[in-house]
Amino acid sequence: MIAQAVVLRRPERIGLESVALDPPMPADAVVAVRWSGISTGTERLLWSGRMPDFPGMGYPLVPGYESVGEVVEAGPESGLRAGQTVFVPGARCFGAIRGLFGGAASHLVSAGPRLVPIDPDLAERGTLIALAATAHHALAGLDLAKPLLVVGHGVLGRLVARIACALGGAPNVWETNPVRRGGAGAYAVAAHEADERRDYATILDVSGDAAILDQGIARLAPGGEIVLAGFYEARLGFDFAPAFLREARIRVAAQWRPEDLTAAVGLIGQGRLSLDGLITHRRPAGDASEAYRTAFGDAGCLKMILDWRAA
Repeated sequence: MIAQAVVLRRPERIGLESVALDPPMPADAVVAVRWSGISTGTERLLWSGRMPDFPGMGYPLVPGYESVGEVVEAGPESGLRAGQTVFVPGARCFGAIRGLFGGAASHLVSAGPRLVPIDPDLAERGTLIALAATAHHALAGLDLAKPLLVVGHGVLGRLVARIACALGGAPNVWETNPVRRGGAGAYAVAAHEADERRDYATILDVSGDAAILDQGIARLAPGGEIVLAGFYEARLGFDFAPAFLREARIRVAAQWRPEDLTAAVGLIGQGRLSLDGLITHRRPAGDASEAYRTAFGDAGCLKMILDWRAA
């Protein structure tokens, strides 16, 4: 089976190519992708060549882990049926071309249990489910009745804030770029200089700014925690004395777990989490090279979607 896929041959050399897919096994399904999202965190690092050492890293590769499509072939052991709309968190089905994370292609072969049936009415917004699950995972275990600060108001920061509000919290958000301070709704967004609070129980960073630790520690309440939910290309460090005085804790929130995905889909289905207003740019998959440059270079681009329906 031949598919069209975004292939990153080396840093900043990206385009659409024909690739051979691995044949499906009885537990697999074949998905015709309708839309895929471009991540401005991990995919930016892959595109620029600044990705830290990571399992499976190497070129050439097919990026992407935010895809929505229709099952067109379902193996007898896949647990799925043809015609279902599913979210695909990436795939490894491209032979010698690495699938990191392997979602940006016209067709994908994936094990059935990895695919998440979703409401077809979500359409392109379904690509945001992975980020919603990531946001839910970052908030896991927090007492949302206590002061919470979210650093960064991109798509992930907005989803963290929206989920926190849905679960009864009242977060504040910092954003350095004035272009991204709009669209808050139920929570406040400001530059850090305008926020005088120094009693945050949790500061949750999704900005990827390696300098955040000293700024965050200075705003923590005693015994407070900093949660690192961005992806950091530079080494992180902090001054010890302020952290010592506050007995600060630092936690890394990694990849979402299946229960986070279930919880995020549940909040969406209940109408408690809106995915509206987060997708700002769309391009046909054939314009992938231009789309990636826009996604990474335009501060007004929250989420770029590749449309595969013509591929």
